[in-house]
Amino acid sequence: MSRHRIVRGMDYNDEYDGYDDVYGHSVDDDCVSPTDQQWLYDRARGQQSMSAFISKNKDIQEEAEDGDDDEDEAYQKARRDSESFQMPELDEMDQAKLSSCIDEVRSVVGDAVSERRIVETSMRFDYNIQKVLDEILNEETNKKEEKRPLKPKLNATTTATTTKPITAALTTPKPTPTKITLSSQKDPRRGFDIASPKAPSSPVASGRNTPVDGNVGGDEAIRSATSIFKVSKDQAQRNAQHLYNQERSSHKSHIHMIVIGHVDAGKSTLMGHLLYDTGNVSQRVMHKHEQESKKLGKQSFMYAWVLDETGEERARGITMDVGQSRIETKSKIVTLLDAPGHKDFIPNMISGATQADVALLVVDATRGEFESGFELGGQTREHAILVRSLGVNQLGVVINKLDTVGWSKERFQEIVHKLKSFLKQAGFKESDVSFTPCSGLTGENLTKAAQEPGLKAWYEGPHLLDVIEHFKVPERAIDRPLRMSVSDIYKGTGSGFCISGRIETGVLCLNDKVLVGASREQAQVKGLTMDELTQTSVFAGDQISVTLAGVDINNITVGCIICDPQMPIPVTTRFQCRIIVFNVKVPITMGYPVLLHHQSLIEPAVVCKLTASIHKSTGEVVKKKPRCLGNNSCALVEVETSRPICIERYADFKELGRIMLRVAGVTIAAGMVTKIR
Repeated sequence: MSRHRIVRGMDYNDEYDGYDDVYGHSVDDDCVSPTDQQWLYDRARGQQSMSAFISKNKDIQEEAEDGDDDEDEAYQKARRDSESFQMPELDEMDQAKLSSCIDEVRSVVGDAVSERRIVETSMRFDYNIQKVLDEILNEETNKKEEKRPLKPKLNATTTATTTKPITAALTTPKPTPTKITLSSQKDPRRGFDIASPKAPSSPVASGRNTPVDGNVGGDEAIRSATSIFKVSKDQAQRNAQHLYNQERSSHKSHIHMIVIGHVDAGKSTLMGHLLYDTGNVSQRVMHKHEQESKKLGKQSFMYAWVLDETGEERARGITMDVGQSRIETKSKIVTLLDAPGHKDFIPNMISGATQADVALLVVDATRGEFESGFELGGQTREHAILVRSLGVNQLGVVINKLDTVGWSKERFQEIVHKLKSFLKQAGFKESDVSFTPCSGLTGENLTKAAQEPGLKAWYEGPHLLDVIEHFKVPERAIDRPLRMSVSDIYKGTGSGFCISGRIETGVLCLNDKVLVGASREQAQVKGLTMDELTQTSVFAGDQISVTLAGVDINNITVGCIICDPQMPIPVTTRFQCRIIVFNVKVPITMGYPVLLHHQSLIEPAVVCKLTASIHKSTGEVVKKKPRCLGNNSCALVEVETSRPICIERYADFKELGRIMLRVAGVTIAAGMVTKIR
């Protein structure tokens, strides 16, 4: 072949004739491996298999689609009924009954029944839920029976029966169908108490080892819990009063005192100086605070830094969380709770006030400062109302910074006169309120009698420490079932985790079994600590830390209640309470959204019913079902929460029967629980 070939007109068949070993061509085209054979398509093979199948199966019936079409049509009709159906015009009472009836029927039958059918059946049976459910469930059963293929028996009776109208068959059925009641349903109630006296409540598993019905309350809950939860013999037969006398008879009585007042009234400085003067803060620590506050140009804050320990609190110059410390007087151990005065931190103040037995109200005597704190919107007024609503009866009023007005007697008497009338209206007895002039920064009249000539000239009353000494110790409900409110949760040094809070009633000992919160999960007490000292038993009124085992930390939240397994706390989402309405911008109406404060718990809620307006002092019903509640009114209302909460009636447990309602950072009402739904 020539080196230069004309390839443009070349005939490749002639060129490669008889030359089999060409790249891309198999040596033998008929040779295919068995592995490749299975992936190659063979038209003839497919035709043979199809023809063989058809020849063997000649009587192939087409799929029947009539049944599906009928079911689809019925579903579409039911859907149209529900979507296009308009509710009938009813009065408020019937409308409420109808809504309740629809909700409870839906909770049992789901969306299988149209809205029209439920409404018509409900009105026919006068909103009797039991009858409505029986009727609807029986109709559903009849429909299923009709759909089953039955062998027809042709006789005169059946033909006569089939010609009758359907309505007559529904109203007066000759064959009595088997009645289906709620007891045959697997789980008839989901969030509602169905009005069926014979419907048994099936226990719902709420935790890993706690099968308790979440809807059961009151005596029924106590009976079910007693049968389910096992406690040790020692815990079941414990004599709490005898144990208390044995362990605490020789100790000083213990009270919790909260310090409240308007922002910048000098609460932290007053308490810091009191702690320093009583020897609870060393001179070295005080010197350190003085040097550090000088560097920041805030030397007057050096005593406040004793309780304001975080960097943010010191930088901003305000208290943000409740600070704790303790002092000892001649006959008492006093735990000081320094509450924040700023309105942004009122929830923290409420959490601290729930732990308090007595209170100190600090007011600023400086011209203009007292007025700004006491007038509408000031925290002096709101704090006093809050602590009274939370059950604090004894109040010591400290008129601070009196040195800024030259220890003026006139200014002192002016403030006393204004506060006396207000505190009387708030519900404090005159005998339980005292007024003490002092200066937190200079330390005048704190732990010693007045030394300042300007004050000594006209004041001969007790100093502040003496006022604290004379506070009465409230009675402790030691022999009641255990109730402890959780105010903090943290990881302990050892195994498990710790919760801190106050024991409201009862006694708690090491290795006791307890129930946790609304889930009622069972846990065991592995450690008890009070004031950083290990304890074997603690009593009502103690502020303690508890190490728990056998419960997940995610199942405990701030505000939940630890209770006795033999006498568990009721769990509910709806309760009735008697409230006093404070200053509200918008009147309270049905459906009014609020924030519910109960102990340390903060839970979104709705005022779902206004039952009656009542007289403040006599408690007589003034008006049933008011349309709205205005300022300074007293009423019975029903409150509904989004999640189940632990709560007690005020008549049973005063400590856990008080609530607070707040909206947009303002306390609008306070009251007590009268009935649990």
